[in-house]
Amino acid sequence: MLTRKKNLKQLKDSEKGHTSTYSSRYFKESIPKYELPERSMPANAAYQLIHDELNMDANPSLNLASFVTTWMEPEATQLISENLHKNFIDHDEYPQTEVIHNRCVNMLSRLFNAPEECTSIGAATIGSSEAIMLGLLAHKWTWKRRAKKGASPNIIFGAEVHVCWEKFARYFDVEMRVIPLEKGCYTIKTEEVESRIDENTIAVGAILGTTYSGQADPIQEINDLLIRIKTERGLDIPLHVDAASGGFVAPFTSPEFVWDFRLEQVKSINVSGHKYGLVYPGIGWILWRDEKDFPEELVFKVNYLGGWMPTYTLNFSCNGAFVLAQYYNFLRLGREGYTNIMNNCVANAQHLSEKLKSSGRFEMINEAQMLPIVALSLKDSIKNYSVYDLSSKLRERGWVVAAYTMPPNAEEVSLLRIVVREHFSRDMADILFEDIEKACALLEGGETHQAPTSREKHHPIC
Repeated sequence: MLTRKKNLKQLKDSEKGHTSTYSSRYFKESIPKYELPERSMPANAAYQLIHDELNMDANPSLNLASFVTTWMEPEATQLISENLHKNFIDHDEYPQTEVIHNRCVNMLSRLFNAPEECTSIGAATIGSSEAIMLGLLAHKWTWKRRAKKGASPNIIFGAEVHVCWEKFARYFDVEMRVIPLEKGCYTIKTEEVESRIDENTIAVGAILGTTYSGQADPIQEINDLLIRIKTERGLDIPLHVDAASGGFVAPFTSPEFVWDFRLEQVKSINVSGHKYGLVYPGIGWILWRDEKDFPEELVFKVNYLGGWMPTYTLNFSCNGAFVLAQYYNFLRLGREGYTNIMNNCVANAQHLSEKLKSSGRFEMINEAQMLPIVALSLKDSIKNYSVYDLSSKLRERGWVVAAYTMPPNAEEVSLLRIVVREHFSRDMADILFEDIEKACALLEGGETHQAPTSREKHHPIC
């Protein structure tokens, strides 16, 4: 009896240190999920509990619903790990990180063809959502300089924008003049932009790679319209290009395509480093064509981290590791590497698109003409299952493929979107196609999955 008590005491004592993970009591008792536990637990037990629970998440390599990077080279991961403790905003403590950040801004400005006579500026952000809000906020303040007393600002964009555009308008009290879509046309039309412009328009938004279909708005046509309006009506309306998805693709796959600072009215551009910039989340970038396009009133100077430093992002503290990871990619890949990777992505997406088209089951909305994104819907002749059924059936094999409806006025169109990223090989494309064929065959045999109700519908994952 004494020996047993002694053994139990030794076991309890050992649990305070490092025990065999699955033999500890934490794997046979429930742990608190909604309040802090009263007692501590060994590090190995805490790690294993969380690690095992996360096995319920999808395999990131099979997640074709997301644009976000899920793989980086070991050297990049090591660099991130070595710098996770650095607060990017603390330039006094980490001055070289700020220097590297400024190098990235210069590289991106040149990648987006900023004119030599301009002094371009920019900043790293948590992602494109922050970048878009910051870019549009600058345009609102520029508008305030010329606005008449009591005037209300408005902004023009298409219904296919990311939800952060609507957030900006609501959070910063700007009227949304949203251009609805039409079935068969999932980008905005230039004439629809013109009919909504007035002296209180702070900016027009155009998308290079929409979240819904991966297509691009007619950016050059909109720019030409804004130049004409400036000449005829004296209204200098800036164009903001949301290049979250396409900004790291088009310059390498279609360098002749004009969408960036080569266009006179393009005053700001955002891009997601954690999408096709090939960096883990979260890192985005906002670039202004010239420093005069960013109002000085939005720059704050603080000294409570040491020396005086300017700040003009919406956040304050953030991790510096992903700025360094972006710089790693710029040095490691260069134009050659990015060009090879993006051309591979587009080629694999087009290969998959051709196979899906040849199956006879799908209407192709985007066949990866520019960006490596395949968007498709089921043909009207298929009545006994939906894209939601197909997405659910593919999930059984581990694939995550987004299924959703288009925004107004094309809500009746339900589609699937497949985002091809760096790690998605030709062999994986063939396996996915075979699994889609098998899933369709099973569904044609009678298996179905209910589409979400209107209350459950949501924006596609990005």
